[in-house]
Amino acid sequence: MTSNALRAGDALLVVDVQNDFCPGGALEVPRGDEVVPVLNAWIRRAHDANLPVIASRDWHTVDHCSFADQGGPWPPHCIQDTPGAAFHPELALPDEAVRVSKGSAFDYDAYSAFDRTGLAGWLRSKGVKRLWVGGLAQDVCVFHTVRDACAEGFRTFLIREATRAVFPDKTPEVLEQLHEAGVTIAEE
Repeated sequence: MTSNALRAGDALLVVDVQNDFCPGGALEVPRGDEVVPVLNAWIRRAHDANLPVIASRDWHTVDHCSFADQGGPWPPHCIQDTPGAAFHPELALPDEAVRVSKGSAFDYDAYSAFDRTGLAGWLRSKGVKRLWVGGLAQDVCVFHTVRDACAEGFRTFLIREATRAVFPDKTPEVLEQLHEAGVTIAEE
């Protein structure tokens, strides 16, 4: 069991809680919308403690290399400035939350919120030592983000109840891989 008490030097990272990854979206994560109330409680705690809140998002071009019609593995999703790319309407991001866009180049995909975004340097400049992470999808963008956070030297916590997987049957394997990478699995 992990203490979920936020403290100075912490930040909250919400990964890709966008309409296209929620029920009815172009690349639906099963029960993806269930993370919203859990994350909203964490957002309130972080905001009340005056800690950074960061929200990453896929921000793809119309002809993005990850799309099946371009030879990639995914259907078109999270296309810039479309309703599918918007954050879930019930996600209560504060105005001062930092938005990090990834996967915005035509010819380069990015699963991690740390991939070519400058996020690690920004977090260090704010004195962040511990990073709490939730969002979508546990086995894709959350997976890569938390592994990269550990590799960047942040003590990284995956908020278990604040994430869902594209392939839920693989969750035990994914969680084991994250644990082996140094991620702490935080249970509510």
